[in-house]
Amino acid sequence: MFSRDSRSVSRVLALAFVALMPIAMAAQNSAKPAVKAPSDDSPSKWDIFGGYSFLSPKGTIQTPLLNASGTLVNTPVNYEAITGGGIFSIARYFNKYTGVEAIGDVHLQNEASNSSTPGVWPGPRDDFSGGSLGMIFRFPTADITPFAHALVGGERVGGPHWQADRWGAVLTVGGGLDYSTPLFNHHLGIRLFLADYQYTHEDYGQQQQGGRANVNIARLSTGIVYHIGSIAPPPPVTLACSASPTSVFPGEPVTVTSTAGDLDPKMNAIYSFSGAGVTSNGATATVATGALAAGSYTVNCGVKEGKPGKEGLKPGESADATASFTVKAFEPPTISCSASPSNLKPGDPSTVTAVGVSPQNRPLTYSYSSTGGTISGSGTTANFSSTGAPTGVVGITCTVSDDKNQTATANTSVTITAPYVAPAPHTSSLCSISFATDKKRPTRVDNEAKACLDEVALDLQRQSDAKAVVVGESTADEKAPPKKTRGRKAPVAQDIAAERAVNTKEYLVTDKGIDASRVMVMTGTTDGQTVEDYLVPAGATFSSDISGTSPVDENSVKPEVRKPLPERHPKKKAAAQ
Repeated sequence: MFSRDSRSVSRVLALAFVALMPIAMAAQNSAKPAVKAPSDDSPSKWDIFGGYSFLSPKGTIQTPLLNASGTLVNTPVNYEAITGGGIFSIARYFNKYTGVEAIGDVHLQNEASNSSTPGVWPGPRDDFSGGSLGMIFRFPTADITPFAHALVGGERVGGPHWQADRWGAVLTVGGGLDYSTPLFNHHLGIRLFLADYQYTHEDYGQQQQGGRANVNIARLSTGIVYHIGSIAPPPPVTLACSASPTSVFPGEPVTVTSTAGDLDPKMNAIYSFSGAGVTSNGATATVATGALAAGSYTVNCGVKEGKPGKEGLKPGESADATASFTVKAFEPPTISCSASPSNLKPGDPSTVTAVGVSPQNRPLTYSYSSTGGTISGSGTTANFSSTGAPTGVVGITCTVSDDKNQTATANTSVTITAPYVAPAPHTSSLCSISFATDKKRPTRVDNEAKACLDEVALDLQRQSDAKAVVVGESTADEKAPPKKTRGRKAPVAQDIAAERAVNTKEYLVTDKGIDASRVMVMTGTTDGQTVEDYLVPAGATFSSDISGTSPVDENSVKPEVRKPLPERHPKKKAAAQ
């Protein structure tokens, strides 16, 4: 009997494991592989428990037994503890704390008789086996997980006096404590204890092996727990927001795009945008920048998910992000300026050309100004007139403006040259004639003087519009009046300087053929026996160039006839002959 019962227990245990394996495998396949121990943040989804169980039933059964006289008498028979038993359970958790649990247990006694006296039994022979289903509640921490459960089910109970097994209802409440180990990648745990209170009612009838029993049971268990899967909260919604382009000029559009992560495809998602000039359409928005001043701007982006009308009500169902962009100020225009021709005569025109550039292709207008003359034009070219402008450099300024009132200037210039004016002619000094060698004829033009006067004649011939001025000079002695002689009147003083000048002119007119009107005679104040010759070109004024001279009255001073000197001793000359 004992070996048969042991084989029965082994079969029940094996069948229980076989029955639980598909459930465990299905749970393993349906759950994501765990990479860390179940904890208070991510507890297990499935717990499979198997282990040893001790059962202590408390109660009696009134069993009709034959007494010594052969009469049936209701005799109380007690249930006693069962030290050999096994227990199995599988729990499926819906969240961090709550789940459902199914438990099966087997507790058998040795039902063999040790008595040699028929009908006398050494002690009660009872067994308890059954299954229950109910709720389980846990309170997970990092390593220790307390739990409690309440179940209802059926219990197959055999009586302590060979009552046949009967099914009856069983109620179970209790709790225990699990310890998580690092074994099997934190999947394996130890159920330190499981303490349950059970109540069951059994009715075996009125026969000799009958009776009614109400049993209060204490069950103590321990064993191992295998954790499968995890109850982790769904990942919170994430959101990334970007602007493109990130830098624009006013009027250029900006597109803002929201990219949400970890959205539940079964839920409804709503996107939102806010900011200056923002218009949204689903997960994108556009920003109108035409009215925005230069600076940095931020667009606020948001997303909510959930059931229609209830989006974002639960934690993790909404996310926010921002995107930034910059509006740049329009760059001012630039300009270059040139004038052609740049060298002008008074009254000549010049064309001024301006080249303006706007980096952002804004519309441009042009204007011009000058420091002299007049300039007109409003496009890329202008006309400059030098009429009325002074000679020299005239500055010209070219100005360009865009529609944002930003300006730039450039400068150029033209040079107005005065008309050529020939230098004023001036009297030039020619050669000088000396009259100091001929003591007898101190006013006579000698042969030595002819060489000088021939050059003067050539100069007059070369410049037909020029004139010559000869200025006679005399010494102080020559200018002194002659002394009186006894019995005679004082002689009239001779103007030797004038005679020298007149004689010089006479040579030029008579011998060299120079028109007399082209030769003027003057006297100077220099102390000397000379005649100074000057060339006066057309336009020159002799009196402005040479001072200290006086004109000679040619009506009073006549040229001297050129005669040879008389022989000093003619008789001696004849005798000699």
